[in-house]
Amino acid sequence: MSDFAPDSRYVTSVMPSPNHDERQAPITMLVLHYTGMANAKVALERLCDIESRVSSHYVVCEDGHIVQCVPEARRAWHAGVSSWTGATDNNSCSIGIEIVNPGHSLGYPDFPDAQIDAVIALSSDIIARNRIPADRVLAHSDVAPSRKQDPGEKFPWRRLHAAGVGHWVEPVPLSNGSTLAFGDHAGAVRALQEALARYGYGVPTTGHFDALTRDVVTAFQRHFRPELVDGIADASTVQTLAALNAARDSFASVAQADGTKITRTTKG
Repeated sequence: MSDFAPDSRYVTSVMPSPNHDERQAPITMLVLHYTGMANAKVALERLCDIESRVSSHYVVCEDGHIVQCVPEARRAWHAGVSSWTGATDNNSCSIGIEIVNPGHSLGYPDFPDAQIDAVIALSSDIIARNRIPADRVLAHSDVAPSRKQDPGEKFPWRRLHAAGVGHWVEPVPLSNGSTLAFGDHAGAVRALQEALARYGYGVPTTGHFDALTRDVVTAFQRHFRPELVDGIADASTVQTLAALNAARDSFASVAQADGTKITRTTKG
C-alpha cells in the first residue's frame, strides 16, 4: 500500500503495513497493546513485514511520536484469536494501538508520561470519531487472556479514565478473607464466572475454577485491580468486578432515561 492520509490529526508519520483486509463489522472497540519488542524500530519493521501476518492501526512511541500503519477503515491484524461479549472476530470491530514497551519478558519498564499523553490524545480522538463506548476500551489481555499480558499491570488505566478514556472504578482495597482459586468448584465460582461474562470476558459458567477462569481473573486484575495480579479471586477482585458491572448498568440507565440510544454489540 502506498502512503495514505492519516485518520487522526495526532499522527506524526505514516508507515504503511500490507497486513490488513476488509472489515466485517462496524467499529465498536479500541484495543490497547504493548509491542513486547526491544524498540520501536524493530516493532514497526515486524508490523509492516508481510511475512509476519500482524499489524496495528497505530504505534505510539516512548516520546509520544505516533505512527499510523493501517487506515481505520481497514481490518488490521492485531487482536488474533480473541473473544469479547461473545464475538470472536475482534479485529473486524476494533481499532488497535500498539504502545512501544519491551514488555514483561524484557524488563517491563514504566510507560513514559509523554507516551501516555499521546495515547490519551489519540484514543480520545478515535473514540469521539467512532463513538466507542467506554467499556469497550480494552486491553489485549482482556480479549485474549490465555495468550496475552499486554499492556499489563503497569499501564495507567486510572489516568486514562480521568482523561475520559475507558471504564474504571477505584479498586476495592486488598483485605484478608475467603478466596476462589484454581481447582475450586462451587456456586460462588459460577457466580464469579457469570459476573466476568456479564462484563464481556470469554469465560463459560461451569462452576469450576479451571485454567481459563484463572487466566480471565488474572487479565481482569491486570486491568482493573493491578495492586495484586495472582489469578486468585479474593474479596477485592470480586467486589471490584461487581462495582464495575453496577457502574456500567447505572450509566446505561441514566443514558436511556435521557433518551440516549445505547447499543451493546454482541457480534462483530
